[in-house]
Amino acid sequence: MANPDSIATIYRQESGRVLATLIRLLHDFDLAEEALADAFATAVERWPEQGIPANPRTWLVSTGKFKAIDRLRRLKLHDRKVAELVLDSSSGDAESEDFPDDWLRLIFTCCHPALSPESRVPLTLRTICGLTTEEIARAFLVPVPTMAQRLVRAKAKIRDAGIPYQVPPPELLPGRIEGVLTVIYLVFTEGYTATSGEEVIRRDLASEAIRLARLLAELMPGEREAKGALALMLLHDARREARVSPEGELILLEDQDRSRWDRAQIAEGVTLVEEVLRGGVAGSYAIQAAIAALHCQAASPATTDWRQIAALYSLLLRRNPSPVVELNHAVAVAMVDGPEKGLRILDAMTARGELPGYHLLPAARADLLRRLGRKDEARAAYREALAQVTLAAERRFLETRLAQV
Repeated sequence: MANPDSIATIYRQESGRVLATLIRLLHDFDLAEEALADAFATAVERWPEQGIPANPRTWLVSTGKFKAIDRLRRLKLHDRKVAELVLDSSSGDAESEDFPDDWLRLIFTCCHPALSPESRVPLTLRTICGLTTEEIARAFLVPVPTMAQRLVRAKAKIRDAGIPYQVPPPELLPGRIEGVLTVIYLVFTEGYTATSGEEVIRRDLASEAIRLARLLAELMPGEREAKGALALMLLHDARREARVSPEGELILLEDQDRSRWDRAQIAEGVTLVEEVLRGGVAGSYAIQAAIAALHCQAASPATTDWRQIAALYSLLLRRNPSPVVELNHAVAVAMVDGPEKGLRILDAMTARGELPGYHLLPAARADLLRRLGRKDEARAAYREALAQVTLAAERRFLETRLAQV
């Protein structure tokens, strides 16, 4: 028999895949989301008495699809739309023959060039990861109503323009890869360090992002940035078990128990990085993966090659300039040349108004100020970071640091 916890676990594990398949079958994002909700509502009613089906995902897809047909009939839309869905019901639910993964299909749909760039990633995070509009707006530092409008417009564009729900043919893949990699990596980022809530790590999202990156690397074996992105995720994820204490507290890289790092995963990531770097000019994911490899290969914090890391961040800043890269470069410079030099970079960013509302900028300033013994300024910076942070474990960490100064 099923209990609420087991149903909740299945929801976390399967809702994204079920939704992706329902979107393929129903050709409508909103209808698929309603069908998913109806399917799980039915599961909550039936499974405690009937037990969990042998294949919960297939049961949920089938239930959701027929709930959608019933919904359309109730709305008196039982014309060609219902006829198409009824016809589809005889042709299998969970997979199609041309490509084995509905999530990857959905990512390519959400990243279609016909959609505006500012809509592609949020739509995929909303649809695949199940993030709320509020969480996505916070991650992108935009007002919630603005993000909600982007999502509505993106769904309408897919429907009205008839954007196909499919992986594009091989000749179109190179032009679509950058947007897809961005989405997959942001899914991983949300799993590796959640934007809000009590959990620091959402293992389901991180694992699914790595799975999708593997699929993409297999689909496009000559695409070096796909391998670079996969290597970056593997190297970060290899440290997962050491990043959080048994009590749920955040552990900084320098304080982690390195014996808990996944050495097999590190070896795989390093091999991929070396393969990509041998192939010529490195892209941004490959450079970030090289930085992660240097951290993973250091036997201790003291042996970390910060000079090379700072040089790689400098290269990345030229290739892919962004405030977040500049922030990381400043931290690396502080480790090489002292906190004063790093602080000058961060102060210049603050003066320019970079990264408003992004708690890691004042947090990094606070840490450098603390190391310089400028306690009053450090306290002010920690308070600024605390006013912006949304993840509970990060809040507790910052509160501890504030108390120390």
